[in-house]
Amino acid sequence: MANSYEQAGVNLEAGYEVVRRIKQHVASTARKGAMGGIGAFGGMFDLSSLGYKEPVLVSSTDGVGTKLKIAFTMDKHDTVGIDVVAMCVNDVLAHGAEPIVFLDYVALGHNVPEKVERIVAGVAEGCRQAGCVLVGGETAEMPGMYGQDEYDLAGAATGVVEKSKLIDGSKVKVGDILVGIASSGVHSNGFSLVRKIVSDGRHHYSDRVPELDGRKLGDVLLTPTKIYVKQVLDVVSHCDVHGMAHITGGGFDENIPRFLQEGQGLEIDEGTWEIPVIFNLLEKWGGVPHREMFNIFNMGVGMVLVLDPSEVQQAIDILASHGEKAFAIGKVTDVPGMYINLK
Repeated sequence: MANSYEQAGVNLEAGYEVVRRIKQHVASTARKGAMGGIGAFGGMFDLSSLGYKEPVLVSSTDGVGTKLKIAFTMDKHDTVGIDVVAMCVNDVLAHGAEPIVFLDYVALGHNVPEKVERIVAGVAEGCRQAGCVLVGGETAEMPGMYGQDEYDLAGAATGVVEKSKLIDGSKVKVGDILVGIASSGVHSNGFSLVRKIVSDGRHHYSDRVPELDGRKLGDVLLTPTKIYVKQVLDVVSHCDVHGMAHITGGGFDENIPRFLQEGQGLEIDEGTWEIPVIFNLLEKWGGVPHREMFNIFNMGVGMVLVLDPSEVQQAIDILASHGEKAFAIGKVTDVPGMYINLK
């Protein structure tokens, strides 16, 4: 027992208990290529086991952001782990890569093993959904940096894709169609504004909102970010996807144009997909201009694929077979910039 360290606010025994508690969750993410186990200094993966001829590794790191503040308020910690995985693996997926490994980082003011287990259980669930292995991570107790009930959560994912199949936007051409895949809600971006709207309007996360089918506002906002990996990789295996975008911070304006080539633009038609009620409420409560909403939130579209018109219906049908709602929401034009035809 390191009594001096405990007097400084760090409980080593709690850290050891966390490791014991999370072993089963980590083990549940095992997949082909995974090596070693929890407790090593580094996570290992046998890339040769996957049979790639010219493997390209694609990596991404991200966090959950201030959505965590709502988790603190609701004392609900089992979904934010899914969020952190989604934010990373969906970015990796945008280049056509299959996520293979994930690492997480939890920093907290006070180590409560039961809470950490719930967080990591969510991370493991996200990894299972994405088909990647949780090869390691870090739990850091940092009194004085975070409040007693606060923590931060971040992660990093690495995926692999055959070099010849890398999706980098180079195939995108004028006339291509944008296929949008429905989001599960606000996902994990824009929550600084969400929290301001809720606070300024004197709403409460425990409020049951009639427009949300009587669900608690906090529960709706904590709906985890959708993980698109398996369903989109199925599309990639059957269709020639020219480009892809994960709709995160910056909404439509920041993310969709990333795959465009010089001289190209976008035209998007609002009304071709259903905007979830939560966005209508945030717009109303916050007095946010309608067009500005698309520059902040995903507005019901979490992932966008770019395809030749001849392959659009096949892609939509494949996604439907996975239970996903997908829509043709716009097209690539020869007019630089992005124009949204608002309803």
